[in-house]
Amino acid sequence: MCFSASSSFIASAVIGSIGVATLRHVREPRALLFASVPMLFAVHQFSEGFVWLGLDRHIDKLALDHVAFLFMLYAQGILPLLMPAAVVLMEPPGWRRKAILGLTAVGALVCVWDVYGLIFFPSQVFVEQNSIAYRNPLTGDFWISCLYIIATCGALLLSTHRVVKAYGVVNVIALTVAQIVKEYAFASVWCFYAAIMSVMIYWQFKRLNIDIETPNGASPNLRPFLLAWLRPGRSALVGTD
Repeated sequence: MCFSASSSFIASAVIGSIGVATLRHVREPRALLFASVPMLFAVHQFSEGFVWLGLDRHIDKLALDHVAFLFMLYAQGILPLLMPAAVVLMEPPGWRRKAILGLTAVGALVCVWDVYGLIFFPSQVFVEQNSIAYRNPLTGDFWISCLYIIATCGALLLSTHRVVKAYGVVNVIALTVAQIVKEYAFASVWCFYAAIMSVMIYWQFKRLNIDIETPNGASPNLRPFLLAWLRPGRSALVGTD
């Protein structure tokens, strides 16, 4: 995220709370990965807080290298596979599911390429205009970046679920703004905005707007909450609070 370590840690705490709240409302195993997105972004922001600490010389160079690697691993390696995989798990049979499966394969290719680049090629991380810039000679390839965007945003936009598609639209808007305004710190800025917008995921799970069996509707027979242990003292069968 832009600005400072404290900003990243505060954002992580807020988004993490939203992540826990989102997981409390999951009723379908196939929706669990998508519902985990806010929590994963919270951990991601937490790691960038330590990147800031390293750049400010509050932790040593070795620790900085490790946390920067973790940040880039999620942003560039895991995310292009995780997002289409999370979407395809919720998708009903049909041409959209087949298309998203194809995008998941594209995301897997990008994942392998970027992880290879992060492991075997030196990365750079530095502050530029109050934002963190991440550089790697392999992961920064133009065509790989295009495939990255197609896999992550394309899967969201193809989803049958209107709320998932809406999340894709706002991500494309944020991606475009980040590219225009802060291209030099694109990974950091876009991931921050994507994390903030994951609040949408919580709201839709809370309102029962993500139903695997009844896309864009709500099944008359609600399943028990999947992670009932996150709801101490509450019924695992009913309720949307």
